Amino acid sequence: MIREITLGQYYPGNSVIHRLDPRVKLAGTLVFIISLFAFHSVEAYIGATLFLAAVITVSRVPLSFMLRGLKSIFFLMMFTVVFNLFLIKGTPVVSFWIFTITKEGIEMAVSMAIRLIYLVIGSSVMTLTTTPNDLTDGLEKALHPLKKIRVPVHEIAMIMSIALRFIPILLEETDKIMKAQMARGADFESGGLIQKAKSMIPLLVPLFISAFRRANDLAMAMEARGYHGDEGRTKMKPLVYHGRDKMAYLILLGYLVVMFLLNRIGFFAGLWGL
Repeated sequence: MIREITLGQYYPGNSVIHRLDPRVKLAGTLVFIISLFAFHSVEAYIGATLFLAAVITVSRVPLSFMLRGLKSIFFLMMFTVVFNLFLIKGTPVVSFWIFTITKEGIEMAVSMAIRLIYLVIGSSVMTLTTTPNDLTDGLEKALHPLKKIRVPVHEIAMIMSIALRFIPILLEETDKIMKAQMARGADFESGGLIQKAKSMIPLLVPLFISAFRRANDLAMAMEARGYHGDEGRTKMKPLVYHGRDKMAYLILLGYLVVMFLLNRIGFFAGLWGL
């Protein structure tokens, strides 16, 4: 399970997606997520699927690598599906004991499952094709106008950068601790859910100690190097838009227009009576 988490990892490459400005990828991810929850027709989901498939193909990141991240949200997705299946009222389809599955519940369960899957994969495209430093610089640059109302943009971006850098480090540390304790006879697999939760307690204590030690070392290193926030700081590689970035913005605009039109068509909804 530890190795299946792809959040915060970077997949090296030289594709067009890798070379895009991080602000474009942040905007693209936000637009894609908004489209998933704003448009509900079958045609819109087909359009989102084709768009996501095209982006993954252009990024040259193996699909299997992206799908690994879905295993970490499997239980959340199943809980969401079951919750919608049995608690959404509407036209009954199947009834047994005190439970009733409705047509509206099935539609909502399928819709939420698709949204969660696409949300994770879409976000993975951004993190896998963007280094943490570039992602932080892009976020700081995109939020720069908020500094006029005294929002600590640089500090927020720095927190995000440190968090992204700590994710793979803590995952690796967790894996080492688990292997060390399993070599000493610890069992993290057998037993029920409660037993598995109890078996994780000996793992969490050394993990928290290691995390606090690393955080303290990082704070001392930043202080020793004279870090005092963004005052007087400059960028070695300032972000500059290129032609491919402007083209990407046009593609995003076209995607929104197409999704809006597909959502209004309703061909499959009329055909299937959805």
